[in-house]
Amino acid sequence: MTTPGLTSTGVRKASAKSARSRSREFALQALYQSLVGRNETADIDLFTRDLAGFHKADSAHYDALLYGCTEQAADLDKLIEPLLDRKFAEISPVEHAAMWIGVYEMKHCPDVPWRVVLNECIELAKEFGGTDGHKYVNAVLGGLAPQLRPHEVDADRKAGRARI
Repeated sequence: MTTPGLTSTGVRKASAKSARSRSREFALQALYQSLVGRNETADIDLFTRDLAGFHKADSAHYDALLYGCTEQAADLDKLIEPLLDRKFAEISPVEHAAMWIGVYEMKHCPDVPWRVVLNECIELAKEFGGTDGHKYVNAVLGGLAPQLRPHEVDADRKAGRARI
């Protein structure tokens, strides 16, 4: 039996997704192309905007994620790397892209609560990544949250809303 709004695997159905969630999905796909194909960001952007359903995404948030993550890739990786138990070459490009999105949003999108960032990136990894990739994304982003959003995480801890 499935829950309304969710697929049998527990992922939100397309009709239940917000424009921001959709923008993250398209950004993840574009970042995957950047990581795997090493294509130019502008070319990836043009291709992605032509995909079915893009018109339902928050294009401004998509732009921020795609261009922000590709321009700041080295800085994002420097934050992620200390929490990894393996080399980046051994990390799935889907999980890598989801972690980029999470770190970028925690650093540059204060309007998005850290727990929303974490949950959205876990959902991306569940939907597009390997079997347990979402657990890895959760561990890395959960480990970075206190560093990137210390006041927010501390407030949630004190209120009993966070176990980090």
